[in-house]
Amino acid sequence: MTSLLLASASPARLSTLRAAGIDPLVEVSGVDEDAVLAGAAAAAARAGTAPVPAADQVLLLARAKARDVHGRSPAVDLVLGCDSMLELDGEVLGKPADAPDAVARWRRMRGRSGVLHTGHWLIAGPAEVGATSSTVVRFAELTDAEIDAYVATGEPLVVAGAFTVDGLGGPFVTAIEGDYHGVVGLSLPLLRDLLGEVGVAITDLWARSTGATAAG
Repeated sequence: MTSLLLASASPARLSTLRAAGIDPLVEVSGVDEDAVLAGAAAAAARAGTAPVPAADQVLLLARAKARDVHGRSPAVDLVLGCDSMLELDGEVLGKPADAPDAVARWRRMRGRSGVLHTGHWLIAGPAEVGATSSTVVRFAELTDAEIDAYVATGEPLVVAGAFTVDGLGGPFVTAIEGDYHGVVGLSLPLLRDLLGEVGVAITDLWARSTGATAAG
């Protein structure tokens, strides 16, 4: 049976895989995300090139996470790292620093559209492949009271872009142009494509889930 290890603490990513018939192992990466992005920015500055685009930033982080976990867990067949960020007005936004930051961000976001980028990096033995899912997200015109109530739940503080589409933030997302699962944090169609590049069918991962359920 083909085994998949998910290098992420995200419960949304884990539940997305499980709903698709895949029951991965999980190991959280210890990567310093700020250091990775600072290194990339410094390299771009030295080369005199443009700043690293958001779609590439999440891919760099996904790669770093997958490699970090792969080094600690070499026995698994596949390792998947993911990272998500929201791009708004050209600014790349991860998790809010605190509640006031989340409130300020939502006051910017309401009634507008942003692009949610999710990077995916897959390691299969010596082979490594990656790609980014980018989806346009349209936000509702929230009232100040709705923003305050949502931030008070704590949910926006622990997710990229300060929102979810599959949780309490769902009523505040009015439209999505692209892959829904990419907004949740893991694009299943993109994962299928990456698996295909390394010669693995996504259906090969179903057997592990079925076996684990039967054994339990």
